[in-house]
Amino acid sequence: MSDRTPPATLPTFADLFGRPPEVAASAPGRVNLIGEHTDYNGGYVLPLAIPQRTRIELARRTDRTVSVWSAEAGPAEEPAAYTLGEEARRGDWLDYVQGVTEVLRQEGFELGGCDLRISSEVPWGGGLSSSAALEVSLLRALAQAFALAIDPVRLALLGQKAENDFVGAPVGIMDQMASSLADTRRALFLDTRSLRYEQVPLPAGAELVVIDSAFPHNLATGEYRIRRKECEEAARLLGVPQLRDLKAADLPRIAALPEPLNRRARHVVTEDDRVLAAVEAMRRGDLPALGKLLDASHASLRDDYEVSVPDVDRLVEIAREESAVYGARMTGGGFGGSIVALAQDGAGRAAGERIVERYRGETGRAGRLLVPAEGSVAV
Repeated sequence: MSDRTPPATLPTFADLFGRPPEVAASAPGRVNLIGEHTDYNGGYVLPLAIPQRTRIELARRTDRTVSVWSAEAGPAEEPAAYTLGEEARRGDWLDYVQGVTEVLRQEGFELGGCDLRISSEVPWGGGLSSSAALEVSLLRALAQAFALAIDPVRLALLGQKAENDFVGAPVGIMDQMASSLADTRRALFLDTRSLRYEQVPLPAGAELVVIDSAFPHNLATGEYRIRRKECEEAARLLGVPQLRDLKAADLPRIAALPEPLNRRARHVVTEDDRVLAAVEAMRRGDLPALGKLLDASHASLRDDYEVSVPDVDRLVEIAREESAVYGARMTGGGFGGSIVALAQDGAGRAAGERIVERYRGETGRAGRLLVPAEGSVAV
């Protein structure tokens, strides 16, 4: 979700509901440094939070109505409403809210009605987990308002369940875990099977650059589902529970699979290895090696997994031509979205601005620099 109008034009909570909010909560979007399409295969991921956040303001009601206003719907829109226990898919942004309250009810948590105001700086369709930022911020707000005991890992699992079961997007656990636990200077090295995680600091001298391609994606659409089913079929044919259970020594067996299952499985197995190598490179402070891993990840996503698009490929190429950039790749589920580049510390903003200017000139798309963000702080 993203604010599409200047903040001054947006109605306040009191404007909308005639009283002040009782609770305020927020959660960040995320950028995945490396480890793409590995989470639903039980593998490894390495995301960080971004400075942009989704914010929730909430006040309790005395009835069972949930009344929700979102900046995504536009400042002139009236709040949408539904009744707790009567959640029904609408096919729009409200499904993420309904999914959260429906899952909490299924899990035995007691909720009452409430008024909600949602605003966000995380670009919708930018591959930066706007949906998880909404789910996690909403869960935090509801937990505060209704005294729900939910630890950060369970909170992430509830957000994923809402998106999987109610919204209908078959996402893995990475996005919600990152939004719940990550910050902007330490990568969340996560084993998505065990949910064990470790915070790995960005090396000294490193700076991330994140650019929105302005080519939006939607993970609830068919291609993402197809990739997931292809991975499940490849694992079945290879006799393992998940592709996570394969190693580099299994690549000859993987190559014998029918097209395109061989390439899908090869991406997942090599990407898991790249995540492990990236963590070691970060610990050594080896930025050139880390940059090469990002480059190899993008090539694998483009050629083996086939989830990139020409405009995003061009944006990555332009980024790599910057002397201050060690490597770059698409980030997120693909089919559009954003890129992440590893740059020399202090050079990221200037490099990012040049990359965006060239990209706009070549593609006509209004790409924008998201990180480094003005006034950004660790979260």
